[in-house]
Amino acid sequence: MGSADELLDIVDEQDRVVGQARRADSYARRLRHRCVFVLARDAEDRIFVHRRTAAKLVFPSLYDMFVGGVVGAGESYEAAALREAEEELGVRGLPAPVPLFKFLYETGEHSWWSAVHEVRCEPPVDPQAEEIAWHAFLTEEELAARLGEWEWVPDGLEAYRRLREWRAGRG
Repeated sequence: MGSADELLDIVDEQDRVVGQARRADSYARRLRHRCVFVLARDAEDRIFVHRRTAAKLVFPSLYDMFVGGVVGAGESYEAAALREAEEELGVRGLPAPVPLFKFLYETGEHSWWSAVHEVRCEPPVDPQAEEIAWHAFLTEEELAARLGEWEWVPDGLEAYRRLREWRAGRG
């Protein structure tokens, strides 16, 4: 099944399932659905950063500090986080990504519940060529230096901002 035909759960403002729709329809009609964001760190605690391919349905050719994607119909956030991380990083046997927090991402064009996770990725990565055009592991400082230089996916940038606030509030 092509990604545009993938069936998604449609959810309300409280993240309760209220129906289902094809992925392409959910984007075209701005139906609220679920997404996962996974911050992947290597053994040296660097963050996996990548540029999306030009063929991506949403935010093509932009940079992202998260791997992830939509949650399929009937799929849990946790299952989707592991599936997406293993697919995009091109590795098997990752530990279960740790759920951190959720937030509602809404703009005039998009609406999705976003579950932010973190995972340690020790094996060498072999990123999915259909999803990722370029990648590197960057330190927090290197990533911070590029936030104002590169064009980032807006939902990932918002998730990263909220992640930094969440961490600051826990320290």
